[in-house]
Amino acid sequence: MNPLTGLYGAATALRNTLFDRGVLSARRLEQPVVSVGNLSVGGSGKTPFVIALGELLQARGIRFDVLSRGYGRKTRGVLVVEKDGNAADFGDEPLLIARRLGVPVIVGESRYDAGRVAEQKFQPQLHLLDDGFQHRSLVRDFDIVLMTERDFDDRLLPSGRLREPLSSLQRADAIALPQGFSAYDPVIEKFAQQGKLIWRMKRDLAIPAVPISPIVFCGIARPQQFFAQVRAAGITPAAEVEFRDHHAYNRSDIERLLAMRGKLGAGGFLTTEKDAVNLGSLSLQADLNPFAVAALRLTLDDPANVVEAVLARIAKRKPRS
Repeated sequence: MNPLTGLYGAATALRNTLFDRGVLSARRLEQPVVSVGNLSVGGSGKTPFVIALGELLQARGIRFDVLSRGYGRKTRGVLVVEKDGNAADFGDEPLLIARRLGVPVIVGESRYDAGRVAEQKFQPQLHLLDDGFQHRSLVRDFDIVLMTERDFDDRLLPSGRLREPLSSLQRADAIALPQGFSAYDPVIEKFAQQGKLIWRMKRDLAIPAVPISPIVFCGIARPQQFFAQVRAAGITPAAEVEFRDHHAYNRSDIERLLAMRGKLGAGGFLTTEKDAVNLGSLSLQADLNPFAVAALRLTLDDPANVVEAVLARIAKRKPRS
C-alpha cells in the first residue's frame, strides 16, 4: 500500500474526530441543510441526484437553493450563479444545476457564507448542499451519501478513490445505491439495522437524434461509463475521446476533434451535458455541427417517500435557535 494512503487516512480520521468532539466547530444556517455527497472522488452522480431531488422538492412547492463550492471556477468569494454565465466564473456543475432547476445556486469556498447570502436574498425554506459530505464546517440536518459498486472494495486516496473510509457512513442519514446493487447486501443490511435509510437510484442516458458514427467525447470523472452507455444504446462511435474531468474546451480542442472527423469520416459529435457547459461559447458548439448532447437522468425508487423521509427527519432534529 502507498505509505501516503496511511498518512491521508490518519489525517482524515483526526479531522473527523476533532469535529465529532467539537474541537473544530461547525456553523448552522437559519434554514435546514440537506447535503448530497459521496465517499469517493467523482463519478457517483451527485449533480443528477441534486437535480432529481430538486425536482421532487419543486413538485411539493418547497422553496430551496443549492450551495456549492463551484469546483474549477477561476473566481473567488460568494457568487450567485447566472444561468447565461460561463463555467470559468461559476463551475460547470453549479451552472448545469442552475439551468436545469431554475433555482438560486450560490457558490463559495465557505458554504456557510454562501448560505447566508442565499437566506438574505432568496428566503429559502431549505438548502441543498452539493458535494457536502466532507464539508463539516457547515451543520447539516440530513446527509445523503451516494455509493457506487466500486466504493465497497476501494482504497483511500491516493491508492484508491475514497476520500473517507466506509466507517464514515455512520454520519449518513440515507445511503443511495445503484438499482440492482446486491454484491454487498450484508454491509448495507448492517447500516439499515442502525437506522440508515437505504434508497435505490437508477441512472438513464437520454440520447437525442445522433449523427451516424459520431465522435463521442467527454471530460467527466468516469468516461468509460459514458462510452459504455452510448454503445449500449446501439450507437457505434467512430472514436471515443477522453479529456480531464471538468475540462474547459478551447479552440485547439475543437480543431483536434474536427481533424479527427475528417480523418475518420465521422458523421458528427456526441457529448454530455456537463461538457456542453464547458464548451462555453455557442461558436465552439456550432463548429462541431452536427452536434448532439446526451443528458443523464436519475430516478429514485418511491420518490414520494424520499421527500417525506427527509422532511420528517429534519422536523425531528433539535429546534433551530
